[in-house]
Amino acid sequence: MAPWNARRTGYYLVLVAVTTLVFTLTYNYGMTTLEDRPQPLYRSLEIVFQTYTTTGYGQDAPWQTLEMNLLMIGMQLAGIGLILTAADVFAVPWLRNALEPSPPTSARDLEDHVVICEYTPRGEAFIAELQSRGGEYVVVEPDLETATDLHGSGYRVIHGDPESIDVLERVGLEAATAIVADSTDDRNASIALSAREVNPTVRVVTLVEDRTLEEYHWIAGADEVLSPRQLLGESLARQVPTAVTTVVDDRVEIGEDLELVELVVEEGSDLCRRTVADVGFRAAFGVDVVGVWFDGTFESPIDPTAELAAGTRLLVAGEPNRVARLQEEVTSSVTQFSPQRVVIAGRGEAGSVAAATFADTSSSVTVLDLEDRPDVDVVGDARRPAVLSEAGIEDASAVIVTVGDDTSAVFTTLVARDLNPEATILVRANDAENEGKLYRAGADYVQSLATVSGRMLASTIFEDEEVLAFDTQIDVVRAPAGRLAGRTLAESAVRSETGCTVLAVVKGGRGDDEHETITDFDPHSFRLEADDDVILAGTDESVRAFEERYLGLE
Repeated sequence: MAPWNARRTGYYLVLVAVTTLVFTLTYNYGMTTLEDRPQPLYRSLEIVFQTYTTTGYGQDAPWQTLEMNLLMIGMQLAGIGLILTAADVFAVPWLRNALEPSPPTSARDLEDHVVICEYTPRGEAFIAELQSRGGEYVVVEPDLETATDLHGSGYRVIHGDPESIDVLERVGLEAATAIVADSTDDRNASIALSAREVNPTVRVVTLVEDRTLEEYHWIAGADEVLSPRQLLGESLARQVPTAVTTVVDDRVEIGEDLELVELVVEEGSDLCRRTVADVGFRAAFGVDVVGVWFDGTFESPIDPTAELAAGTRLLVAGEPNRVARLQEEVTSSVTQFSPQRVVIAGRGEAGSVAAATFADTSSSVTVLDLEDRPDVDVVGDARRPAVLSEAGIEDASAVIVTVGDDTSAVFTTLVARDLNPEATILVRANDAENEGKLYRAGADYVQSLATVSGRMLASTIFEDEEVLAFDTQIDVVRAPAGRLAGRTLAESAVRSETGCTVLAVVKGGRGDDEHETITDFDPHSFRLEADDDVILAGTDESVRAFEERYLGLE
């Protein structure tokens, strides 16, 4: 029984005892002095309980005096109140527990599924990816209340200890494709050991918070050890332009003649402050612009009238030499030699990695944290204006916020934006649902730890998917042609209908013959065949839209 329910029960029993004692003594006194019918206390006690239970009053009724009748009315009302209170204290919780759906304790009917131990917001994107692909999964959740809520929300979940060999056997780990350990660092190592005992050949993927403990996950038997916080710290630092960083953040090679590249428009470049239509990427450079990030939002297809401001990130596809030519155009012709000041608020794993990324640059970095450590320059709460001022916020060109929780990150962003309206503010969010709030608070770029973690897991588990970068929210996916067979891309309007861009076609993708990857084709005349595969680029949402529309996956 929960502590609050136990206290409520105790309070109720005390109330019953006190009211019973008071009514018994008062009734006995009234019968002796007012009704002139003295009787033993046990007889008066019986009358009180007859009143409580509405079973009658025997030979004592009726009463002759006004006072005794008023006493009986009070006892009757008190009895009704005690009955109603008893229903709330005892009956309602019992009915709630009896009717509430309980999570199962086994899932032996699954095959080729992924076992996720335990449920966290970091795994939400991964579960969504699994569901969009029609993949099977089961979550092992040790907390009964959390497991019950997940079960009621439609998740495939069982209640149990993920470190237990018996529990892992009950979720069919022997027939699983992989197991993901997403708990604390020490528990993840323990889960890996248990998984190896149940199924020595299953793929074991663990997440680690403290990178120094990664070695022990390998020793425990992990096949892949992922460190999302380190990747996220590097990603945030890469968004700060320095004299030694490159405008090419990430690239994916598709065949020999096509690559997908992310480029950043720099201040002072030939493309800066021009519209998409004015640039004419296809005519001028021979490349296709898959999409553009405007204020952290990925847009595809692109509005031709959109202006390419400094810091705009382009996702382009084309031949390597043509992409290289475009890269020269987005790069500023004026080199910034003066060192920049960067303030990092929060010296966790992500903040430490971000600070280390600037080690080989001319940037001046100030690290701010609540705890006094050797690599912390200013000790204090980043939410306080005086502390940020001490860290040099007014002179900073960039602020990286990696504080502990999203609420603190939102407030820190508000304060930083007020103190320095010109600074570039880059923020780590723990939960993807808070990204919009952080942008409204004044952030220029937000990365969600949950999204990065989920995408790392998806890319690790699915061999047919290559992620441009875990922090860009763009997938490069190979999928069957499906309902596109017999049609051209122009007829199907894939891009306008789903937001995905078809980069290449793999002829006979699912046949036994040697495959041919075609990257140069006319979308108006080239028709796909039933055994072709297509290589897509798009966001999680657009890829799922493609799968639902053309592959029938919901």
